[in-house]
Formats: sequence, C-alpha cells, structure tokens
Amino acid sequence: MIHSLFALFLFQADTGASPSPVPDGGSAIVEMLRNSGPVALVVLAILLICSLWSWAVILGKWGSFRRASAQSRRFLRAFRKATRLQEIAAVSENFKPSPLVNVFDEVYETYRRQTGGYGPPRNITALERAAQTASSESLTAMEKRLTSLATIGSTATFIGLFGTVMGIVDAFHGLGTEGAATLRAVAPGVSEALITTAAGLLVAVPAVVAYNNFAARARDFAARMDDFARELLNSMEEVALKPDQDPIEREAARGLHG
Repeated sequence: MIHSLFALFLFQADTGASPSPVPDGGSAIVEMLRNSGPVALVVLAILLICSLWSWAVILGKWGSFRRASAQSRRFLRAFRKATRLQEIAAVSENFKPSPLVNVFDEVYETYRRQTGGYGPPRNITALERAAQTASSESLTAMEKRLTSLATIGSTATFIGLFGTVMGIVDAFHGLGTEGAATLRAVAPGVSEALITTAAGLLVAVPAVVAYNNFAARARDFAARMDDFARELLNSMEEVALKPDQDPIEREAARGLHG
C-alpha cells in the first residue's frame, strides 16, 4: 500500500508545468549526475575508486594466473623428461612464474643438504615439510589481494544502497518543501537513488565474479602443488636401483617419467 501511494506521488504530473522533452540515454545520465547532491557525488566517487582498484587487481591476477598455468605445463614436461635432478635445478629459473618451481627448489635444496645431490634422501619427513612450506608460501602469494576483491564485491552494493536511501530521503524532502507531489519535486532525489544503485551493482558484480574465479583457480593450483610434491617425493623414495643413481634417473629407468 505504501509503495503504491509513493508511486502515485512520484508519477503525478505537475498541472502548472509544460511537459519537457525526454532526453536520450547519454544526456539523461549527464542530467542525473548534474542534479545529484553532494552525498550522491561522494558515493559515486567512492564507487569509482573501488572500481578502478578492483579492475587493476583483476587484470593483474588474470595475467599472473595465465603465466603460472602456462609455465607449470612447461615445467612438468621438462621435469618428466629429465634424467637427473641437477638438470631441472639448472633450468628451474626459466619457469619461475610457476608455483611448482618453488616446491621443487625448496625440496631439492633440502635434499641437497642431506645427500649432496646424490643417493636416497636421509630424512623424507624433512622433505615433506619443505614441500608443504613451499606450497603454502606459493598459495599465499597467489591469493594476495583477492581479499580486496571480496571486500569490494560485498560492500559496493551497500555503498550504492546508502546513496539510494539518501536519494529517497531527498525526494521526500522535496515533496515537503514543494507542498505537492510532482515530478519536479522528486526527480533529483530519485535520479540520485537510481544512479548510485546502478553504480554499486556495476562495481560489485565484476569483483564477485573475478573473486570466485580466482579463488577456484588458486584451489586448483594448490591441488597441483600437492600432486607434484607427492610425485617428486615418490621419485626420491625409490631406492631399488643403485644408491648413487639420481632419483629421477631411477624413475626414468622404470618408465615412470618417460
């Protein structure tokens, strides 16, 4: 009932004013911005800053995830074709955007401290801890700044809603000062409400979509790092062949890394 009465007030024509021409889409937006009050302009400025920051994070993360995915595929191919750990260690810097490289470097460094780079590892538990630490550090780096996307996605709509509420308040204030429910009295406040609501949605939706996508890709990389760590540790645990033979060479001889 209240909504119906407000709609009647909102669309009641001003009998003493002549109808004005309807502006096109672009000029209508400009006119709404021109009629916006200081609260609406502040809200729009905040939303603009949030939008610029979120798109900067989105584009940066998209590029970093794309490079990490491509380099991970290349690194796995090189790892499975290698016959010695030293070969991979010598070229691992070429695949540095891949988080798998961090896992390999940390495990190999621990392995080299134990054995000098040859023979079976003396403490496989230490290698497992090194792999877990490297995986955790890489995942933390990949998830950096994702919380800002989540924050923007969850708060932008409320910031826009604040502008909406203030616009409706201004509309009712216009009704009171004009003394009649006319479009001329309520149009500025309604335009503020509409434009801030739309701006809040335009900022929030891309941020939420990007956050969900990047979070899913980060979980996928976490699973890849765990699988790679198990593959690397399994190759180091194989001691069936000669003790002075490199672990990857043993795996290649068994056809596991062909």
